Amino acid sequence: MTVTTLQWLLVLASSVGLYFVAPLSRTAAEFFQGSRREKSPNAVFLTSSLVISWLFAKSITNAANLGQSFGLVGGVSYAGYYLSFVVAGLVIVRLRTRGGYRSIHHFLETKFGKGAVVVFTFLIIIRLYNEIWSNTIVIGSYFGATGTTPYYVSIVVFTLLTLAYTLKGGMSSSIMTDVIQMALFIVLLVVILGFIFPAQSGGLAPFVTSGTWDLAHGLDLLLVAVIQCFSYPFHDPVLTDRGFISDTKTTLKSYLWAGLIGAMCIVFFSFVGIFTRLQGLEGEAPVAAARYFGAPMLLLMNLIMVTSASSTLDSAMASFSKMVSIDLSRSPLPKVSTGRLAMVGLTLLGTIPVFFDPTILSATTISGTLVLGLAPIFLFWNAKVPRLAFHLSVVGGLLLGGLLTFLPLPEWLIFTEGKYASLLSTNILTTAYCFAVFGISAIFGTSTARRSGSIRVKK
Repeated sequence: MTVTTLQWLLVLASSVGLYFVAPLSRTAAEFFQGSRREKSPNAVFLTSSLVISWLFAKSITNAANLGQSFGLVGGVSYAGYYLSFVVAGLVIVRLRTRGGYRSIHHFLETKFGKGAVVVFTFLIIIRLYNEIWSNTIVIGSYFGATGTTPYYVSIVVFTLLTLAYTLKGGMSSSIMTDVIQMALFIVLLVVILGFIFPAQSGGLAPFVTSGTWDLAHGLDLLLVAVIQCFSYPFHDPVLTDRGFISDTKTTLKSYLWAGLIGAMCIVFFSFVGIFTRLQGLEGEAPVAAARYFGAPMLLLMNLIMVTSASSTLDSAMASFSKMVSIDLSRSPLPKVSTGRLAMVGLTLLGTIPVFFDPTILSATTISGTLVLGLAPIFLFWNAKVPRLAFHLSVVGGLLLGGLLTFLPLPEWLIFTEGKYASLLSTNILTTAYCFAVFGISAIFGTSTARRSGSIRVKK
């Protein structure tokens, strides 16, 4: 039996198995909120779902590649994005307990109006759309070269199988299968590390001491991650939707644990890249490591990519379904059928880019730069500001971040040296602008409110 045949068997067996395990949702609460027998997900289920939903196929590939480029510094720097869980957990719990908001869309419409909802929805649709193709092309790369028939067939089959079990149960399917996928991911990661550590002389020491801890050798990406973690999580409905389905105590505990566990998984998977760095192997780090060890490692790597990609796809589908059927709908009774149609639509649209042979550029860093304006909106969610503050910060930050990202910065605006020096400077400048306009808006809003109050008193 060939390796390719075994790969196909793994994809088919895992996806079909998840279909039979996934519960059938008949009510809106089950399909959109993940409840089973009128009970919300507990801490174990919620934490597992949060972690595996962010261990994207492209993310663990990026972690390994950064380990290959910068050593342990690269893995730790990428793991910095998992601070997003801590930020999101703290903010969402306050939105619920102190603000009484039922969702991110509810908060934005109440505080900033329908225009803010339109802008925000545009941002998250782009993100969910990109999640489909950017993860499935990772799967295709294990079956054939980009543009070949095996490459395309594997992507289409994998995507349809994932869609099938997600259509069955919506958010309930996503959360139930996430627990299984999380357990499988941990087992596979341990087995992969069991191949790598014995093959490297010196044991763990070369991995821990690899890389140089300065801004010129990857540490600048950690600063980018720290800056973006205050805005990045809020344009990801896969992350934020799960903050409104369990009680606040369970929610906060789950987000804090998810941040720690997710960061550890990213660091440990970066060891795959560090191994290829120490061995002098070239090419995509996971693929290079798999080729080094042969068929067993290739199958393990393929399965861990399938696990992480399917968990991301089903979460993206469930979030898009909920957004269309509840967040953007005026109907008091959301229909499960509408949610299922939304999933199909997202899957079809999100698969189209695959046939134009896109590449996974810096999807995380670039999208994170474009949404920096969300940081003051959510960090100071209770501040008294005019509705214009949202557009000045979010739309202004989108335009400025995009301009600085795609146009070369003059040298005097680049504050450090290293691969991500320009990105770091762009994030610092854009963040400064967003907080400045929000602060000015807050001051203006407060002074306006005081003048209005004094006029009413005089009358």
